[in-house]
Amino acid sequence: MQQPCSDATGPPRGLSPTGQEDAKNGHRSKTITHIRFPKPKPTGPLDPLLRSLLALVFVPGFLLPGAAGKAAERPELLMQLLDKGRCAGCQLADADLVLAHLPNADLRGAKLNGANLSQAQLDGAKLNGADLRNTSLLGASLRGADLRGANLEGTDLRQADLSGALLDRTALERAHWQQAKGINSNQLSYAQLHNAGVAAHDAGQPQKAELWFSQAIQRQPEAAVSWVARAISRGQQGKTPLAANDFDTAARLYAQRGDGESAKQLKEAATALAKPQKQEPGGNGIGSQLLGTAAALAKLLGPLAGLALLPIGI
Repeated sequence: MQQPCSDATGPPRGLSPTGQEDAKNGHRSKTITHIRFPKPKPTGPLDPLLRSLLALVFVPGFLLPGAAGKAAERPELLMQLLDKGRCAGCQLADADLVLAHLPNADLRGAKLNGANLSQAQLDGAKLNGADLRNTSLLGASLRGADLRGANLEGTDLRQADLSGALLDRTALERAHWQQAKGINSNQLSYAQLHNAGVAAHDAGQPQKAELWFSQAIQRQPEAAVSWVARAISRGQQGKTPLAANDFDTAARLYAQRGDGESAKQLKEAATALAKPQKQEPGGNGIGSQLLGTAAALAKLLGPLAGLALLPIGI
């Protein structure tokens, strides 16, 4: 019988010496104590494309589609903005920038939806085309800022200073801008002007209400409801002759529309205002007189007064 051949060069590849052919038994030992693997070759630099892809995944602020993260977790963008004053097109949604000092900052096309910029200094800032949906700019200074093309839906602009700011004609229709300063009435719709007067009336500020209703009337002179509202605010201030004139005008407008009942009520209100007001017993002069005038108007106008002082649709 032919004897098994042995490997003249040593043990079979991958086996230790204990795995050599056993000359006595004529077969290989089944016991393997060690397997030798080739040593890994040293790797060179990463392929540039692969390195770029990894950078996109791991560097904060540059997330692949579907990756979680908010702008508040992107410190390098915030540092760039605060240090250089430039971050056009940056993803800064939900960023915390309260009291940030960013005059003349370049934030064109920036995604700032949900960010908090309360009391920030943004005079002269370029915010063209920026996404400012639900962004808080409460008390911020935006003097001379360019907000043309910006999305201001749900933006909180209360108490902000918008003196000289550039805005689209309808930009503030869905923003909260009450008590903001420097707003040009030309940038507001008739409904916004009237509703601002309603808000001032509800806040117990008849002087401001009168101003807003006056601007609403300038924008839409045929709106009888604004004449009624201004008459009420003037009556609350004791400006009875002016209030009577407004009621007369409103009566004429209602008559032109074929609403004779409302026209009659308004004529009666104008006549009542023209009469000297009696001072209530125990009254203290002008204050008591104004209260009496307001009560008389409410009684005379009834639902018509409530309708005039309700916000109207935009």
